[in-house]
Amino acid sequence: MTHAFALLLESPVLVAVVLVAGIGGTFQYGFHISVLTSPSVYIKELVNSTCDQRYGRSLEAWELSLIWSFTVSLYCIGGLFGALGAGHLAAAYGRKRCLLLNNIPAICGAVLMLLSKTAHSFEMIMAARFIYGINAGVALIVHTMYVLECAPKRLRGMVGVSVAGFVSLGKFSGQLLGISEVMGTEDRWPFLLAFSGLIGCLQLATLPFLPESPRYLLLERGNRPGCEKALRQLLGASKDLSVEVEEMQAEHTALRGVRSHSVLEFLLSRSVRWQLFTILVTFTTLQLCGINAVYLYSFDVFRAAGIPAHNLHYAALGTGLCEISTTIACGMVIESTGKRVLLIRGYLGMASTLLILTITLYLQTYVSWMPYCSMGLIFIFIFFFSSGPAGVTAPLPGEIFAQSFKAAAFVVACTLNWVGLFFVGMVFPLIVEHLDYFCFLIFFFFCLSSGVFVWYAVPETRNRSIMEISAEFERMHSKGRTAPESKLNTVYLTDMLKGQATKL
Repeated sequence: MTHAFALLLESPVLVAVVLVAGIGGTFQYGFHISVLTSPSVYIKELVNSTCDQRYGRSLEAWELSLIWSFTVSLYCIGGLFGALGAGHLAAAYGRKRCLLLNNIPAICGAVLMLLSKTAHSFEMIMAARFIYGINAGVALIVHTMYVLECAPKRLRGMVGVSVAGFVSLGKFSGQLLGISEVMGTEDRWPFLLAFSGLIGCLQLATLPFLPESPRYLLLERGNRPGCEKALRQLLGASKDLSVEVEEMQAEHTALRGVRSHSVLEFLLSRSVRWQLFTILVTFTTLQLCGINAVYLYSFDVFRAAGIPAHNLHYAALGTGLCEISTTIACGMVIESTGKRVLLIRGYLGMASTLLILTITLYLQTYVSWMPYCSMGLIFIFIFFFSSGPAGVTAPLPGEIFAQSFKAAAFVVACTLNWVGLFFVGMVFPLIVEHLDYFCFLIFFFFCLSSGVFVWYAVPETRNRSIMEISAEFERMHSKGRTAPESKLNTVYLTDMLKGQATKL
C-alpha cells in the first residue's frame, strides 16, 4: 500500500491528471445523482406557479409527480445518448480533447439552470438535466479511459479506483451543498444546480496543460515519439520508460491491421465472450445491488433510532462520508489485495448484510434497540460496496479488453449503467410500495450471484498487462478450441518473451 502510494506521488503530473480529469469527469455524474433531492420542493413550487401563471390552474398531485419524475429521468436519457456517442468521440478527437469539449454541455446546462427561476420556465430545468446527462454520459467513459491509459501497469488499480472516488465525492458534494446553511434555500437553489458549470470552467482552464493518453497516441495514432513524450511528462524524464513503451509497442504490433470493433462486432465476438459476460454481470449488479434501497431506507432507520427529522440530512452526510473514506481506503489497498478478491469479498459481504438487514427491519417494531442494529448494518453495507464493487467495476472495461475492443466495451458497460439507473428510478418506488423492506431479498440474489460468478469465472488483473489478462480468460474458459482473434494474444506473448530473453 505505502509503496504504490509513494510511486504515485513520485509522478506529480499523473496525480494532476487524476485530479483534473476526475473533477470534470465522474464527479459530475455523482453530483447530479444527489443534488436534486434538496431543491425538489422549490422546483415543484416553480412548476406549479408557472402553470398557474400561464394556464390559470394549479396542477393536481399526479400531474406534478409525473412532471417531476420526467425531469429526474431526463438525466438518465441524456446520459444514455452521451454514452452511445462517447466511444466514437474519444477515438476521433482523443481522450484529452474529448474531455475538454465535454465541458461545453456542462456550462450550457449551468446557464439554463441559472436562468430558469428568473424566466419562470421549468422546461429550462428539464433541458438542463438532459444536457447534464449528455455531459455525464461522455465523462463516465472518457475520464475512465484517459486515466487508465495514462497510468503505468503497477498503478492502474489505484488510479482506476479514483474513478469511483470522484463519483462518491460528487454525491457527497451534492448532499453537502444542498443543506440549508449552504445553497439549499429558495433563493440559492439555481446556483446549486448551476455548480457544474463552475467545475466545467475549472477543467477547461487546467486540462490543456496535461498530456494526451500515451496508449491512444501509439495504439490508435501510431505516434511513438508523441507517446514517449507523454510518458516522460507523466512519469518523469529520469524514469526508465522502456518496459512501458515495449509493452505498448508489442500490443501495437499484435493489433496492426486490426481496426477498432463496433459494438455489434464486440457483442458477437467469441474471443471476448467471457470478458463480455463479466461486464454484463458487474455493471448490472452495480445498479441492482441495493445501494439505492439502502440510502432510501436510511432515513426511516435513522428516524426510528431517534434522530430528529430536521437532522436527517446531516445523518445522510455521514453515509456519504463513509462511502468516500472507504473508497479512498480501497484505492490504498487494491494493489496489494487484488481486484478479484475485493469484488468477491464486496459482493458476498453485501449479500450477507442485506439478509441480516431484512431481518432487523422486520424486528425493529418489536425490539426497541433493533433500529441501532439496522443503522450499523447500513454503514457496513456501504463499506462493502465502496471497498469492492464501487471501486473496481467502473475501470474494469479498460483493464480486461485490448485497445480494439475497449471503446465498444465502455459503451456497452455505461449503457447498462444508464439503463439500470433509469430502471431503478422508475421501477424501484413500485417495488418498495409492494414489497417494503423485503425488496432487499431481490438485491441479495444479485449480490450473491455476482460474487459466485466472479469467484469461478474472472481472473485476477493486478499487475498484468491487458493481453496477459485476455490470455488468462482464454485459459480459464477454453475447451481446446482457439478463436481466430486469440492469435493476437499469442503474438503479444511471443514478443514479450523475446524481449525478456534479449534482456537476460
